[in-house]
Amino acid sequence: MEFVLSLALILFSTKVAGHISVRLGQPSVLGKLIVGIILGPAVLGWIQSDPFIHYFSEIGVLLLMFLAGLETDLDQLKRNWKAAFAVAVLGILLPLIGGFGVGELFGLGPTYSLFIGVLLCATSVSITVQVLKDMNRLNSREGSTILGAAVVDDVLVVVLLAVMISFLGTGEEISLGLLVGKKVIFFIGAILSGWLVVPKLLDWLTKLKVTEPVISIGLAICFGYVYFADLMGMAGIIGAFAAGIAISQTSYKHTIESKVEPITYAVFVPVFFISIGLNVSFEGVGNQLAFIIVLSLIAIITKLVGGALGAKVTGFSMKSSLLIGSGMVSRGEVALIIAATGLQESLLLPEYFTSAVITIIVTTLIAPPLIKYIIQSESKATQKKETLNV
Repeated sequence: MEFVLSLALILFSTKVAGHISVRLGQPSVLGKLIVGIILGPAVLGWIQSDPFIHYFSEIGVLLLMFLAGLETDLDQLKRNWKAAFAVAVLGILLPLIGGFGVGELFGLGPTYSLFIGVLLCATSVSITVQVLKDMNRLNSREGSTILGAAVVDDVLVVVLLAVMISFLGTGEEISLGLLVGKKVIFFIGAILSGWLVVPKLLDWLTKLKVTEPVISIGLAICFGYVYFADLMGMAGIIGAFAAGIAISQTSYKHTIESKVEPITYAVFVPVFFISIGLNVSFEGVGNQLAFIIVLSLIAIITKLVGGALGAKVTGFSMKSSLLIGSGMVSRGEVALIIAATGLQESLLLPEYFTSAVITIIVTTLIAPPLIKYIIQSESKATQKKETLNV
């Protein structure tokens, strides 16, 4: 029953840490991420990564993105598709060049340097979603652009990684045509099922004479989309997000959202935040401190500037562009998966794995306060302008 004690400690510590973080003027998610590092192997070692933590955290991030999909304004997402594409492309190009440059600067060689660039291209907006939700900006034009860019980013990064593995990795050769084809199948399947299948399925199955049929069917649809996304080589969080959008177009949207949200934030999301901190290890960091500092700075700056440029050229103001760029900074679990894949395929040197993980954690930790700072500075500028007009 040790996992029960771990769960009790996680639920208690994340809520207290989140409260302290808010009292210090920071987003609650920052405190939750930091307490994960403190409780994990890097500091106290009270909580270890195990199957329980893994599966609960997986469900947590999936439900987080499912709720983001439920709350997304689809019309606004459609209106901002050009901006989302530009943000994703420039948000990949600059980190790719920057990461390659850092690798070459520290003498890693072209292959390893190129993988470092691909690693920095990844984006995980699960943390960003939480911050934007806390600050009532998730359904804004900027929020919709960030979510749309994350979808495009996921596709492009997976393709980039597959090309690298195919030509430079140690595994089996990957068919690029098959890879792209599977992505197309996913989007066509997600759109068609969301339009033709999901509404009818909900109408039919929610009439079952059992307890809570609506939430059960809603979650079944979510996890079905997730499995289909994974089968087609997409990140599961994209499948969960697509499922949320599909259900958001039905009359069951608010019912499912109101039922899923409490259990998500009460149990599963806290475990997800803790799990990120469990990946931190300070072993051997001293020997690569300069590499970690330079790589972290490049990771933050290139994603911020790349995303902001993409937003700026598509008509956003400077403040909004910076907000969008900052929303793309967090690498999160997506980059952790890419790092593990690179290690397996001999594209990432084993002695640099810990440094790569720490860089990923740094980008994840810096994103919440960065987003909040930009939103607050934007609000202050708006208030000042309104005051002057009066």
